[in-house]
Amino acid sequence: MAEEKDAPKLHIDADWKAQAQAEKQKLAEKSKAKQQQPEAGGAEAGGGAPGGMPPANFETLMSTMATQALFAMGAIADPRTGQRFQNLDLARHHIDMLGVLEEKTKGNLSEEESTTLAGTVYELRTRYVQLASAARTAGGEGE
Repeated sequence: MAEEKDAPKLHIDADWKAQAQAEKQKLAEKSKAKQQQPEAGGAEAGGGAPGGMPPANFETLMSTMATQALFAMGAIADPRTGQRFQNLDLARHHIDMLGVLEEKTKGNLSEEESTTLAGTVYELRTRYVQLASAARTAGGEGE
């Protein structure tokens, strides 16, 4: 009975994925809106061209790093093969890098950027702990 109580709940995973996808979409919409603003400075400011590279801004940096962490956790399939893989060490590295970014930019971000970064780091860490716990349980006695 205790094992059933401690087992990860699947509905949390589904909620987390939906929230992560919504956050990713929100960042993409913001990036698109900023791209369309002429005062952004065009390509010199990293505005990117339609269909080209995304703008070089803080939102894109956060999104890129979060996507890499999700990819390493198996939440996103490899676009070339369609297969998912899981490398929790790599996922932890990307999450830790976002933590460094959060720490080093404290006080220098807009309230929205700070909130988004903190929420992203929290969600990724929570998912990582769930996956690492599940891997230890599935692998028997681990570390």
